[in-house]
Formats: sequence, structure tokens, C-alpha cells
Amino acid sequence: MNPLLLPVIAAQGIWVRSRTERLPEASGPAEGSVGDGSGPPLRIAVLGESTAAGCGVGTHDEGFAAALARELAARAHRPVTWAAVGRNSATAHVIRHRLLPRLPEDLDAAVLLAGVNDVLTRRAPAAWGEDLAAIVSGLHDRAAHVAVAGIPPFEAFSSLPAALGRYLAQRADALDAVSRRICAGRPRTTWINSAGIVPVGPDFFARDRFHPSAEGYRRWAQAAADHIAV
Repeated sequence: MNPLLLPVIAAQGIWVRSRTERLPEASGPAEGSVGDGSGPPLRIAVLGESTAAGCGVGTHDEGFAAALARELAARAHRPVTWAAVGRNSATAHVIRHRLLPRLPEDLDAAVLLAGVNDVLTRRAPAAWGEDLAAIVSGLHDRAAHVAVAGIPPFEAFSSLPAALGRYLAQRADALDAVSRRICAGRPRTTWINSAGIVPVGPDFFARDRFHPSAEGYRRWAQAAADHIAV
């Protein structure tokens, strides 16, 4: 990034924060069961930041965890129970120390949605990696398979000016590189590249043009399901 653009990027960041609506977390039960079929239900959980908390939709039933459960149930022809544990604005440090202990145990799969707030707060890759490694270890204590979603592509966010989007995307790439290394070195762990796997269009975003809509969560969950072993 050209250093001469940094004052422009800083001004754009202030402008975006002043204009972006802060959406609430989803309401309703943060767990449920979907699907039919024989056999015991698959058990999944989603942990993370505002996307795990369902910001952008009215209820958790419209969020990522429930959408993923429906997709996996349709593919496996088995019922799926799901749980979502998230917090708006949570960094990996908060997820590690505050949210991870609340996650259910004896899961077939656990999915981590994190990194956006670590980019926005300019956390160093080393600090991100330390927290991520601890989170992944904690998830392995609870789940047979762990999936870590890559940071969504900032340059595709319609709420962000181009220069700011490119700057944040570069910072996200640095954190994603750390994530790939951590996941590659651990069995039963998958890193999912969030850039390019989801068709992002106007209907992907909620009214803040930052968080996914119900349709956005459905598409994201559908794409992520291709990489989740259950």
C-alpha cells in the first residue's frame, strides 16, 4: 500500500464508522435441530464474531449456523443439531477467553468465524496466530473436525471505499497466511478460503452493507459445507 494513501484511508475509515449502522445480534434461540433421516443427529457448532452472532438477520434461524445445519442435513440425509456462540465486535482474544468456554462438547464439527475485527483493530499477525492456535486446540477438545473460515474479502464490501477496502484486504491476507499455516499443521483441521467461493452481490448484504443478509449467510454456509467433513 502506498504510504501516501494512508491519510486518505484513515479519513475513509472515520467516514465509514460514522455512517455505518450498528446492527444488533440475532434474536431467538441460538441452537436448534433440522432435517430428517435415520441415525443419530450430527452435532455442529459455530463460534466467533458478529457473523456467528447473526448480525444482519432477525433471528439465529436465518444465520450462518442454522443455514449450515440445513445444508449438511440435506447432504447427509441425517438430522443435524446446531449451536451458535458469537459476539458482536469480538476479536480472537475475546473469542479465546470469553466465548470458547461456552461452546458445547462432543461435536462432529466446529466452525470458527473470526478475523474481521482483528483486521479492523490492526492486530499483529503474531498476536492473531497465538490466539488462533489456542482456539483451534480448544475446538479440537470439543469436535471431531474443525473448520476455520478465512476472512471475508473486504474489497467486495459495498460499504467500503476502494482504497480502504484494498488496505483492509491486505491486512486480512497477512492474517489468513498465518491461519493457513496453523491449520495445515494440525490433523482434522480445514482452512476455508472465503475469498472467491461465495458469489457476492447486492442481495448478499444486510442493510448496513457490511454483514450478510439471510441470503448471504445461506450462500456462505452452502460454500463452506463443501469443506466440512462430517
